[in-house]
Amino acid sequence: MSTNKVLLVDDDEVVRLTLGGVLERSGFSVTCAANVVEALKHITSEPYDVLLSDLHMPGAGDGLTVISAMRHVNPSAVTLLLSAFPHLEAAAQAILFQADEILVKPMEGSSVVRVIKQRLAIGPVRDRPIESLAAILERTTGSTIQEWYKLVLKEKLVMSVPMSHDLRCGHLPQLFRELTARLRASTPVGSKGSVSPAAALHGLNRRRSGYSAAMLVEESRILQVTIFNTLQNNLATIDPSLLLPGLMMVADEIDSQLSQTMGGFVTDSLPNAQPAWA
Repeated sequence: MSTNKVLLVDDDEVVRLTLGGVLERSGFSVTCAANVVEALKHITSEPYDVLLSDLHMPGAGDGLTVISAMRHVNPSAVTLLLSAFPHLEAAAQAILFQADEILVKPMEGSSVVRVIKQRLAIGPVRDRPIESLAAILERTTGSTIQEWYKLVLKEKLVMSVPMSHDLRCGHLPQLFRELTARLRASTPVGSKGSVSPAAALHGLNRRRSGYSAAMLVEESRILQVTIFNTLQNNLATIDPSLLLPGLMMVADEIDSQLSQTMGGFVTDSLPNAQPAWA
């Protein structure tokens, strides 16, 4: 059996020595590079089975540059990215689909070895499916609503008003339909959104159920959190160029829906007032 060759790229000498040693003792042939320039020289001079690169390094370029180069020169290599900050794991997946996996530092050497062996058995990712934010939210509407409901159950303020599951969640399917339509229409952020009779009616119904304005705001906040969690769990399939504009549009539409909900909520308290959707 031939020895798999690993290119380890990290500006931290301690990481290169310790992790490199663990990999060699596990049967890998390891070449180390301290920066992007060194890594590119190795990539263009000989083939490797695995690239394991830190994300952030001083000087020109970073781990994304190294992985992109490896994919171009040797597309059959498994590419793994190391990130020193947990929240960057998701961000890196959104930025770069070419990385086969993101590993969060610090990570035990034995765990790195296990991931490398698993990835070698699977092979590199060649064609990752890409979805729009609208398609993801359509596909996950049911599960996202259930996650929202679980979070709402933990909020004492909101739960102080007894309500069945169906009544608590009944407005959300239409909200998701309007949200995905907004995403597909690409209505500019900050522009006046379309009128939502359903949102205004939701506000009226919530007031008659005994809700306060603070409860409506809290439900809307939880909804944004839940939607963002859903999108984070699907970052690997999102076109990175569409991510930030899409997130801004989601937040803008949820705020617009809340504004119209509050309109219906307030209307019900005013004598002789016309409904907001009239």
